[in-house]
Amino acid sequence: MDQPSATEPDPEGAGGGAGDGVIHTHALTKRYRGGQLAVDGLDLTVPAGSVFGFLGPNGSGKTTTIRMLMGLIEPTSGSARVLGHPMPRASRTVLPQVGALIEGPALYGFLSGRDNLIRYDAADPTADPRTRGTRVAAALDRVGLAAAAGKKAKAYSLGMKQRLGLAAALLQPRRLLVLDEPTNGLDPQGMREIRSLVRELASDGTTVFLSSHLLDEIEQVCTHAAVMAQGRLITQGSVSDLAGGARGRLVVTTPDTADAARVLKEQGVGDVVIAENRVTSDPPEGEPAAINAALVTAGVRVRGFGVERASLEDAFVALTGEGFDVAG
Repeated sequence: MDQPSATEPDPEGAGGGAGDGVIHTHALTKRYRGGQLAVDGLDLTVPAGSVFGFLGPNGSGKTTTIRMLMGLIEPTSGSARVLGHPMPRASRTVLPQVGALIEGPALYGFLSGRDNLIRYDAADPTADPRTRGTRVAAALDRVGLAAAAGKKAKAYSLGMKQRLGLAAALLQPRRLLVLDEPTNGLDPQGMREIRSLVRELASDGTTVFLSSHLLDEIEQVCTHAAVMAQGRLITQGSVSDLAGGARGRLVVTTPDTADAARVLKEQGVGDVVIAENRVTSDPPEGEPAAINAALVTAGVRVRGFGVERASLEDAFVALTGEGFDVAG
């Protein structure tokens, strides 16, 4: 059995301070039965109006954190505030203002997509039944499922099920949208459409909190991000600042890859990697022009030379020391 919550005393109707953000945690900790420490002292702040990417390798504690934020499980200690209210105590106040797609949508396979959404809408005590049909139709259209609304959900592809789950989260205007792998199973066009929808929601004032294993996607759509590893927060901030904190890569384009790699090593450049007609490495400590001159002097035919800007993936690997696996 989970240990009792140690969330801070706070009147359920009290709002958070201006600096708290839409999501704010302080020393949030979850220790499971048997001693497993899933989340360790998490201090997280999600700014209002941001598209916030939540990143971490396998077992980093992301899903446990999301479940605590949504009131699905209680923390062992520490506190979590969502929309200015303590969770899970204020779930009844907070959750009607939150749309969530966590660990895939829960659907009735024998019902059509439209009827699934009607069920979701009917379960919302704040939803006006007189306008239910209009809301359901608008949500289906927004995620590109209007043409498949009459098809049974069990016949939907994985991508279509993801779209339907997202439609359920969009039935009502939400201050916060929590998405776990929102583009899972989608083809490239569908991924672009969901990214566009996320940007549109953010421009309308909705804060979007999402986890994804697609780091380039996070870089394209998110304004802010946090990186978790082994249950602890490694860093958080704007995406541009996180990527900017990592070193870029020196890239040499040449048909003489073996010779180029040899010269780079002789010049003391580390982590030299050959990939097709490119040789990449750590950026040089000295002047890059000196490296280029050494390549030319050695007879290497240089077709391209420069230092590429670090990506969010570069920053992630530098911070965690490992590749990415979203199943945290």
